[in-house]
Amino acid sequence: MGKNKGSRVTITLECECKNKEIEKRKKGIFRYTTSKNKRNTPNRLEIKKFCTNCNQHTTFKEIK
Repeated sequence: MGKNKGSRVTITLECECKNKEIEKRKKGIFRYTTSKNKRNTPNRLEIKKFCTNCNQHTTFKEIK
């Protein structure tokens, strides 16, 4: 049998615009859900993605 997906973990990425005073299109916090390899990336993930709340590309950080 092949490898199973036991080493992959589902994580949530949250926009950092919640801490800034930026003019937003709508209220709330925008989040993405993705998965990462737990063994190869032990530290927290940071990815630049598009946030629909602040209508621009911002850094999304991994949250627990």
